[in-house]
Amino acid sequence: MRFPKIVILILNWNGKKDTLECLSSLGQALPSPKFATLVIDNGSTDDSVAAIREAFPEVPILETKENLGFAGGNNAGISWALTKSFEWIFLLNNDTVVAPDLIQRLLAAAKAKPEGKIFGAKIYRYDEKNKIDHLGGYWSPSKAEFESYAFGKTDDGSFEEMQQADYVCGCALLMHRSVPEKIGLLEKSYFLLWEESDFCTRAKNHGLQIWTAPQAKLWHKVSASFTGGKPHMHYFWWRNRLLYLSRNRQGAEKRALYRTIVGPQIAKCFKLAILKTLQESLLFLCNKKDPKRSAKAKRYRAGCMGILHYFLGKFGNCPARYGRGSAP
Repeated sequence: MRFPKIVILILNWNGKKDTLECLSSLGQALPSPKFATLVIDNGSTDDSVAAIREAFPEVPILETKENLGFAGGNNAGISWALTKSFEWIFLLNNDTVVAPDLIQRLLAAAKAKPEGKIFGAKIYRYDEKNKIDHLGGYWSPSKAEFESYAFGKTDDGSFEEMQQADYVCGCALLMHRSVPEKIGLLEKSYFLLWEESDFCTRAKNHGLQIWTAPQAKLWHKVSASFTGGKPHMHYFWWRNRLLYLSRNRQGAEKRALYRTIVGPQIAKCFKLAILKTLQESLLFLCNKKDPKRSAKAKRYRAGCMGILHYFLGKFGNCPARYGRGSAP
């Protein structure tokens, strides 16, 4: 197979162990004649840059010097790639381990669907090797959010055919260079979560096709930032969901979504935040601390803060009291 010029962008933020394992899975002989690799360091403070340079001296590192989030960090890499002659740009989370033929499979998918300009790999869970974490998805107007085709399902061989999608996960997203040239970069206001959904929606609105590539496989640790449903995940999910709706759903459709789905969910979030906080306070006064109940209260409060910040136009990272957002 002739390999077009392809660059793999790996975003690192205080994740040197994961990034080193990811680079190792891509192959010991880096750089490869089949692809180039660029690590973007998002202002790490854990000696990541030195460790990566020592283990993989041939891999260039682009240092942003600050945490720009998933969108901003990857934008730095995409912008760099567009100054070169790469035909394809592949966003790859650092907390992944890839199949040896991942790149070959992705490019085979692109060859099979020449009209496709964005492709998403089949993402398994790192600790459940045959369970699918992501394989593209579609917009669900009945939920006002995206749903995955195969989230949480055991791979029994039923998910091998390519299919068109409304979006694919930014954890392993292959784009033709013509996509950012035509629609621009990821929207940095998201910082973390929903940015790839917005990117894919804009691509579709410009007539660019999005496909799943289930033969291209990798295993994702699922960001440690989100393990256990930490509060900042709820903050970002709520704020950025509303941002997505404001950017991509308009007029009567948007009003209907707010009236029938989003509005009632916002009211429920605030109601539960108040209820859980009162329960937490009563337990505290009775000297009966309940860590699980306190964690739930904090998550609901974070979600409410995300909603308020959307309406106040406050974007970027989340408040430090909820745990600073990281990427990937």
